[in-house]
Amino acid sequence: MSSNTLLVAGGRVLRPDFEVVDADVLIDRDDGVIDAVGPDLAADHEADETLDAAGGLVIPGLVNAHTHVAMTLLRGYADDKPLDAWLREDIWPAEAELGPEDVRAGAELGLVEMIRSGTTAFADMYFHVPELVDAVDRAGLRARLGHGVVTVGKDDEAARADVEESVDVAREYDGAADGRVRTAVMPHSLTTVAEPLLREAVDAARDAGVPVHTHANETREEVEPIVDERGERPLEYADDVGLLSETSFLAHGVHVDEAEIDLLAERDAAVVHCPASNMKLASGIAPVQDLLDAGVTVALGTDGAASNNDLDLFDELRDAAMLGKLGADDAAAVPAAAAVRMATEGGAAALSLPGGRIEAGAAADLAVVDLDAPHLAPAHDLVSHLAYAVRGSDVRHTVCDGQVLMRDREVLTLDAERVVETARKRAVDLVARAE
Repeated sequence: MSSNTLLVAGGRVLRPDFEVVDADVLIDRDDGVIDAVGPDLAADHEADETLDAAGGLVIPGLVNAHTHVAMTLLRGYADDKPLDAWLREDIWPAEAELGPEDVRAGAELGLVEMIRSGTTAFADMYFHVPELVDAVDRAGLRARLGHGVVTVGKDDEAARADVEESVDVAREYDGAADGRVRTAVMPHSLTTVAEPLLREAVDAARDAGVPVHTHANETREEVEPIVDERGERPLEYADDVGLLSETSFLAHGVHVDEAEIDLLAERDAAVVHCPASNMKLASGIAPVQDLLDAGVTVALGTDGAASNNDLDLFDELRDAAMLGKLGADDAAAVPAAAAVRMATEGGAAALSLPGGRIEAGAAADLAVVDLDAPHLAPAHDLVSHLAYAVRGSDVRHTVCDGQVLMRDREVLTLDAERVVETARKRAVDLVARAE
């Protein structure tokens, strides 16, 4: 048994089969894995550190499988517009003013927010990725990171340089932060990257042995040009350029037809559902139950905080379950357990990252949800509570890779007060430059 152990003691545990049991969790902090799950482990093991889980539920750390974390600086900056106008009129002009220090400040703000709401892993597509890598390293989270490529509106040299940066970043930083940072090549979308360069990006990702992540089928306005110009659906086009594979994960997947769903299942490509962003931008309702029925891996993402407007994945969980029922016109669609699985095991699978399960040998990525709040009483069904009642503010402790990131609501790895103050100042300066 390891001599450097963490014991999460006195609570209940959500097992992989979604049974809730009274159990402790013993963690090997050196290896970052769960050694044992069982009753009264404290009686047999004198751990180096103990987290009190009494009155709480130990769950796998949540996985935010699609976001742009530094966009916290633009939270509330531009609202109540459709996607294309929102991007072109507000977001892209502001992002053109972003410098490395801005991205660092926004990223740290988002990391604090995620730690405080039980997220232990995330995927991020943005710019100035080295700043994000260092922030993730210091925060102690796990991440799949990449530089987002947009070639429209750029000359050939600038467009090619953008692709090369995404590939170079993916090669250089894969395995950073003691292996907690993994990378991907990330073309922004099927309509914002020219076909020849999209093919090059996909080929380079395969050569580098990293996944590909992109936005796909988010709005009808993204689907129709491809159908009109190419005579095929967007995911058929994505498959033509080699993008769909078992390591590919696509954000949104709102406007997919039956043939595209079958293609996703056949290629074992994952979809990251972002219900709050899709609702706010009126992008539509993704056919989540159809995707699940077809065997597609579905994860959950918040998208950026400019289109959500928070990074609390428990909000996303609730939205996914409820919107899934509305979209299917069936109250039984996307049940609580399915939504929780998307936010945990589904996210880890989509990102090809460890985590998502509380069991011996699994990565020690977990959160302890405090069940004492009035909105969580009575406790008829704790899985139901996770989907419909729990809030990010109910998280008591957060652990990633065996390290305690938050204890009793106090973030231990980042100075939260300093992070918030720095981000506020940077956001004001950014908006002044953009306007």
